[in-house]
Amino acid sequence: MSKRRLVITAVLAGQSQSEVARTYAVSQGWISRLMARYRIEGDAAFEPLSRAPKTSPAATAPETVELVLALRKNLTESGHDAGPDTICWHLTQHHGTTLSRATVHRILTRHGQVTPEPRKRPKSSYIRFAAEQPNETWQSDFTHYRLATGSDVEIITWLDDHSRYALHTSGHHRITAHLVLTTFTETAAQHGYPASTLTDNGMVYTVRFAGGKGGRSKLEHELRRLNIVQKNSRPNHPTTCGKVERFQQTMKKWLRAQPDQPATLTELQVLLDRFRDDYNQRRPHRSLEHRATPAAAYQARPKAAPGADRAHETHDRVRTDKIDRVGTVTLRHNGRLHHIGVGRTHAGTYVRLLVQDLDITIINATTGEILRELELDPTRDYQPTGRPPGPTKQ
Repeated sequence: MSKRRLVITAVLAGQSQSEVARTYAVSQGWISRLMARYRIEGDAAFEPLSRAPKTSPAATAPETVELVLALRKNLTESGHDAGPDTICWHLTQHHGTTLSRATVHRILTRHGQVTPEPRKRPKSSYIRFAAEQPNETWQSDFTHYRLATGSDVEIITWLDDHSRYALHTSGHHRITAHLVLTTFTETAAQHGYPASTLTDNGMVYTVRFAGGKGGRSKLEHELRRLNIVQKNSRPNHPTTCGKVERFQQTMKKWLRAQPDQPATLTELQVLLDRFRDDYNQRRPHRSLEHRATPAAAYQARPKAAPGADRAHETHDRVRTDKIDRVGTVTLRHNGRLHHIGVGRTHAGTYVRLLVQDLDITIINATTGEILRELELDPTRDYQPTGRPPGPTKQ
């Protein structure tokens, strides 16, 4: 039983207020005010009154609260980020109103707009990194999207690591090594070549986990020719390419929120161009200084360029193969398969190919005998032995 109920019950039973005050260690003035409230409100006097002030001159104006909630609703329905930081940016840039992030968060929480996620990993636990200059590093990845017709397509992205500027987004039926090189070249023609690239270990980007059978991919050859450093994330570490991964998540969320879903690649590309323009030019980015837009951050500093320290780097690899029945082995160079003649005499022999760029040595894997040395001609499919046709004369 609450003290208020006990005090009121004792006074109503006939005890004096001074006796009740001594018994329950309260002041007589407090008892007088309590009894006056009881006579007016009845049993409601058993519960304490709110200690909130009757007036709060510093409280956020109701129309501002409504504006915050309206921005939250509009941004969410449009597929954009609708967190307190983004809402603060829109209030300042478009409505001439300044609120702190904490105030916006309290408004959203008070009106049930925030879903608690106590098990979510805190952002402070991540190790953040970013390139110092635009074009210092480009991240790239591709993701899947389903058209209104039910068919699946793939979207490739090239993103500047420093500014989060979306350099290129395009949809295709299927992403291939040729398409990766084409989109990279088109992007570089518009924005200049980067000093380095960062991707995952997909076969369209690198074949370093292919056991040496594929040589370099088309992109790898082009990057080496231009002295551009190629960086790849470790397997099962998607956070290394987290910027482009997060961009794709934001992009797909926006695409799904559009009322008219694309039915063709052309319609999808129209939406992608619209999103990229809005993302780069009009959307504040929380990870950028002063909540700048990616376009502003991309133009704010001088751009990096490829270095010349890799000009003499060679591509060394070792392959194990078996000479086929017509006396040849195959080797892929710059995405193209070449057939190297060794001789029918050695058909079925297991060999080891020592490859240093275009210089190739073919060795009998069992005896160590050198069967052939040559410099690969990239313009020809078949690399002849140079010997006249027919059996070797003894």
